[in-house]
Amino acid sequence: MRLGLSRREEDGARLASLLWECGPGWRAISSAMLGGGIGPVGWVLNAQVAGGYSRMDPVAHLLEMAPPGPGVGMLTAAAVDRFTTAADGGVEVAATVGLRVPTWAAAPEGTPDPELAPMYLPGTINIVVAVPVAMTDAALVNTVMTVTEAKSQALAEEGFPGTGTASDAVCVAVREEGRAELFGGPRSTWGARVARAVHAAVRQGARDWMGRNGQAAREPSSGLSEM
Repeated sequence: MRLGLSRREEDGARLASLLWECGPGWRAISSAMLGGGIGPVGWVLNAQVAGGYSRMDPVAHLLEMAPPGPGVGMLTAAAVDRFTTAADGGVEVAATVGLRVPTWAAAPEGTPDPELAPMYLPGTINIVVAVPVAMTDAALVNTVMTVTEAKSQALAEEGFPGTGTASDAVCVAVREEGRAELFGGPRSTWGARVARAVHAAVRQGARDWMGRNGQAAREPSSGLSEM
């Protein structure tokens, strides 16, 4: 897969976009607004938008920037040109990490979260994973779990009080042909490689974000009592 960085002028800002070009023979599972679910994929676009993003048509916006053919598109307010990468045993990962509002997944009912307003505020931790083997649908779902667990581990180790942000997005691309792997959990062969690569990319991204924003992470609490 080929990874390319481009820039555009929009809303008075110079914004970056990261494009993975897969070529034929790939399929993906994704939570992204454009191309989400499970299906064929020829490219994955991770596009930066301004912090005050207010467009109510994010899918149409992504299509304006995307190449032709089937693909996955996601938005983020994080600095895309500061993306981090990692690789492990053939697995490749690219992540954009922004941690302005880390949050716990299981927050008490009614807990306000500024990341949810406006409604379409773009995600702050976007992760793209390429695995050079085929996987069953179940293994793809299992791999998304592994990505999420590895991301949360990285944030905890860097002292962020949360499991991610409220609108993180993920995409896992695998080959269409070949013997399909049955497992994607963190103790399977390919799941372990995914976990290590995601952990490394997100941890480096968290450190980079702290350095750019002049903030120190806090020690994660053992529960939710401090929220």
